[in-house]
Amino acid sequence: MSGQDQYAGFREFVLSRGQALSRAAYLLTGDHQAAEDLLQEALTRTVRHWRRIERDGRPEAYVRAVMVNQLRSWYRRRHPIELPSASVPDRSGGSDVADHVTQQAALARLLALLPPRQRAVLYLRYYEDLSEVDTARLLRCSVGTVKRHAHDALVRLRKQPAHLLDSHPASEARR
Repeated sequence: MSGQDQYAGFREFVLSRGQALSRAAYLLTGDHQAAEDLLQEALTRTVRHWRRIERDGRPEAYVRAVMVNQLRSWYRRRHPIELPSASVPDRSGGSDVADHVTQQAALARLLALLPPRQRAVLYLRYYEDLSEVDTARLLRCSVGTVKRHAHDALVRLRKQPAHLLDSHPASEARR
């Protein structure tokens, strides 16, 4: 198999799932630049083992796990993650896109208020809809720790102004 053919599946995967993975990276980091770095690092690590990952049939789950683990590594090294700005970039395409961008910006602002582990737990549990067991496995901690982080994060978010909580998926978790 030639070098070009060897990575054709990887290119197709990135083209088809790249935006979703980029959104995931942004929600995990709360910063566009850090999200780009996180996703690039995850994809670089993924391509090294692409044949095996593709054979396993869950490449997106693998990339997401790499992103969470890489983020944990950054925090261990005290890698600075900048907070997102208060302004939302202009986007064209109608009110649906504007609503989506506004919701994502509100979610990112709220998640940025949380410590990294709580942010990762909320993202995995409520945005990716993983079970507590799967979240614990991915974060390499106990189910009790996942429950505690989710509880503490939701308590912290409930203390925020109501208008910030009503426009994003995490607000569904508090109800």
